[in-house]
Amino acid sequence: MKSGFSGRARLIHAVGILCVIFVAVGIALTPGVMDDESYSPALYASIWALLPPVVAITLALVTKEVYSSLFLGILVGAFLYAGGNGEKALTTLLFHEEGGLVTGITDFSHASILVFVTLLGTLVVMMNRSGGAAAFGRWAKAKIKTRVGAEMATMLMGLLIFVDDGFNCMTVGSVMRPITDSHKVSRAKLAYLLDATAAPVCIIAPISCWAAAVSYAVPAEYEINGFSMFIRTIPYNFYALGTLFMLLCVTLWRLDFGAMRVHEQNALNGDLFTTADRPYGDQEKEETAPEDVKNGKISNLVIPVVTLIVCCILGMGYTGGLFSGAGIRDAFADADSARGLVMGTLIATLVTFWLYMSRNVMTFKDFMESFAAGFRSMCAPMIILILSWNLSGMTGLLGAASFIQRVMESSAAELTMFVPAIVFIVSVFLAFSTGTSWGTFTILIPIVCAVFPADSEMLVIAIAACLAGAVCGDHCSPISDTTIMASAGAHSDHINHVTTQLPYALTVAGASAVGYLLSGVIGYHSGNALAVLGLPLTFAATFGFVLFMKRRKAEK
Repeated sequence: MKSGFSGRARLIHAVGILCVIFVAVGIALTPGVMDDESYSPALYASIWALLPPVVAITLALVTKEVYSSLFLGILVGAFLYAGGNGEKALTTLLFHEEGGLVTGITDFSHASILVFVTLLGTLVVMMNRSGGAAAFGRWAKAKIKTRVGAEMATMLMGLLIFVDDGFNCMTVGSVMRPITDSHKVSRAKLAYLLDATAAPVCIIAPISCWAAAVSYAVPAEYEINGFSMFIRTIPYNFYALGTLFMLLCVTLWRLDFGAMRVHEQNALNGDLFTTADRPYGDQEKEETAPEDVKNGKISNLVIPVVTLIVCCILGMGYTGGLFSGAGIRDAFADADSARGLVMGTLIATLVTFWLYMSRNVMTFKDFMESFAAGFRSMCAPMIILILSWNLSGMTGLLGAASFIQRVMESSAAELTMFVPAIVFIVSVFLAFSTGTSWGTFTILIPIVCAVFPADSEMLVIAIAACLAGAVCGDHCSPISDTTIMASAGAHSDHINHVTTQLPYALTVAGASAVGYLLSGVIGYHSGNALAVLGLPLTFAATFGFVLFMKRRKAEK
């Protein structure tokens, strides 16, 4: 990345640092007793709990520098939690057992994701050095003649890999990046294609780790079958379906607007990045195949990718008891996706090494060097992931979830027919602020279940709105795992990806909110499946906006 800021960005960053630290210290009214197990900050479960992510996200968007912005948000959260006590704030930031930096890294799920990302980076380096990626790129270039074809192929591959969103982004990105580059598709556009076919696809796929997460989020005391409820929410998931519809429209019509339009115009002129930052430039040079394997085989890429997909799916099934008598649905409902992905990626890496050794395209020394190169290629996304987990932990310590829950419970009792739209908006905001979709619907689904009868269509609509809002907020948030993985998979500057994706995501979010408003009114008054009419309304609103932008582009 660039080594420094512009003068204006430095000034904004410096003023931001001073302001938020003074605000954090000033509003932290009572330090409390940090050693007391029952300790909670004076501002617990208040609107101030959302200050750390707001600071981090705002500074990241303004300064275009993500590391210091995230760290500043974390620091604000630590000061708020410690009541302005600097020593306690440092201890909280680093070592708190629920939100500290070290705790976040050592958490089993988080550590598994870091290992998975490193192994996947290693596998990508191996495939590139074997000449397989270059060979596949030459073949695809002969078959895929247009930019639209390259984008549609990326979209189709994203639809097919639906078991996990992060796995989707990294795998599709590594395979399709050379192809989209050859057709002058900007890295920001590729990142959007990856992100838009990751979480939005997983949240409507019955066999995925997301279906399992939703199933377990439904409280057992309501005697609702979580998996059946997930299936019923699919036609009501307006944001996920609307995102795929939007993606299809803008791809087929070659319509780009907002910051994406600038990136795509520059890509046509040979600049795939637009900005001066090349966060993966050195790694891409390091991954290039040596001269003696420039004419590699397509199978050097196809076999490892197919092996990776199969092994990861089987790995997830294994953790859910697939080989111990559990059915496919139950196995994926009980799967530990992080553990399964690590197992599958390691096996795929070893199979790939054996394949390359048998074909004399890689030595043992090359194999071991690929681990170091793979780790280096993933350092940027791993740092952002670690800081994002730390920021999410700080937000949790301040009681953001309890604050949102209190707001939801007070509004739900008075505005029943508007609950789906309210749930959607609150879910978007919470997921955007915390960077976690799973955490969002885990908080909100029990609240929704307490509002509506278990057999009502309104319950299905409201839960669907919760899931859709969680995916939307996750899709927009710069501190979301999926957004970070999409940037890494596309080798795009992270802030470039966030700023170019926002106009598309917010368009579908607005259309979805209107759809949930209609569905809530119909469902409340009629209580039947006519509420699904909100979906065509969402499509119509999205299509209307796209058509408006198309005509505006034609006029210009």
